Amino acid sequence: MALKVKAKEQLIKVGKYAETYRYVMMPELYTALTQDKVIKEAALRSGVSRGVMQACWDAAGEVIKAWATEGHSVALPGLGTMRFGLRAKSVDDVNKVKADLISSRRIIFTPDVDLKDELSKTAVQITCYDREGKEVKRVTSTDEGNVEDPENEGGNENQNQNGSGTQNGGNGGTQGGGTSGGDNTGGGDNGDGYN
Repeated sequence: MALKVKAKEQLIKVGKYAETYRYVMMPELYTALTQDKVIKEAALRSGVSRGVMQACWDAAGEVIKAWATEGHSVALPGLGTMRFGLRAKSVDDVNKVKADLISSRRIIFTPDVDLKDELSKTAVQITCYDREGKEVKRVTSTDEGNVEDPENEGGNENQNQNGSGTQNGGNGGTQGGGTSGGDNTGGGDNGDGYN
């Protein structure tokens, strides 16, 4: 099993490399598996009927949704946990706290150790395409297989350029990438972090 990635030569329009061609990596598009296909496969693997598996799937979904919206972090068997959070601005005075500080609601997924281990051991196959779309090279990963974990990162660094790492500020941790100077991005467990 391998993750398939394409590196396509593209003209960069902004930033440090503006007006130059660079190879940009992105996942190959995977086929979205339908719920019906997943249930059918789970029924085959477990030896229970498809109807029973459907009933269990529906019940588990309702329980997860109900408990998560009550503020619980809910276990997803074999995968990790999920919970809801917020992106909201922080304020310096309790009288300024109001609902319109909330900019968005979030679903936060924390993978379990087994899932992260499986991902770290999975090879990454990269196919390179030039600007005309012609395949020019294939590469198989030899990286260390590091898996980003925004829930447990520390320090003042973002893990990638789109801001999905961790940033700690003077008023306590803010996780989920964000900005400093007042905008809290949710997930922090102290200071002005909203969960």
